[in-house]
Amino acid sequence: MTSYAPAVRARRTALAVALGAGLAMGLTGCTGEDPDKGTNGIGKLSATEIDTRARAAADAATAVHLAGTLISKDGSYTLDMRLNADGGTGSVTSRQNTFAVLRVGDELYLKADTAFWSAEQDGKGEDGDGEAARKLGGKYVKVPEDDPTYKQLRGFTEKDTLLDGLLSLHGTVNKGERDTITGVPTIKILGGKGEGGAFDVSLTGTPYPVKVARGGGGGTVTLADWGRSFDLAAPPQDDTVDYGGELPKNSG
Repeated sequence: MTSYAPAVRARRTALAVALGAGLAMGLTGCTGEDPDKGTNGIGKLSATEIDTRARAAADAATAVHLAGTLISKDGSYTLDMRLNADGGTGSVTSRQNTFAVLRVGDELYLKADTAFWSAEQDGKGEDGDGEAARKLGGKYVKVPEDDPTYKQLRGFTEKDTLLDGLLSLHGTVNKGERDTITGVPTIKILGGKGEGGAFDVSLTGTPYPVKVARGGGGGTVTLADWGRSFDLAAPPQDDTVDYGGELPKNSG
């Protein structure tokens, strides 16, 4: 008589394994992993709440490092600026020139090479020979407060002014996708579907904005070193030139 017991036991074993595997998969699928585990919890909030908290964090920060490109009707500017409540320091690259900008309180300085000043001075009588350019090149030139250039350049050094403009979203505020930017997990906040601007907010630590994309193709900038202090002081007197009158018009 043939015994079927081994075959029955084998089928029962296979069935038990299959059921066990299915149950394990079912449990895994039901529980999942909390995407906010180990984060600051900002991702659980509504888009409006995230927007509000990110702006508040930016306002409260004592300093920030801003780098990227801003595009407007007046032109395109690539910035690399460190900003705090007292001023800012860094570089600005326009369509044709690169120059350093430094502001300490209300004192604003512009530093560029001889070629920059040669272009500005070209064709201006006796200064056209480059003598003034040689004197100004490589020096911090103090910009008079009544000079038209002063207001434009100062805007690049004002933390609150720049951040207010960058973080302004137009349209209904919505939550976008999660991402990782320079190693920082983030969640995106959008104006509309992004046409009204967007910025990524850190999901770790303080919910600072990490990256901004301005609406209408207005440029993209990164924001880092929030609250990290840096030295900000007027340049040495022997490295400074007081131009005296109105600066040559910047050709951009």
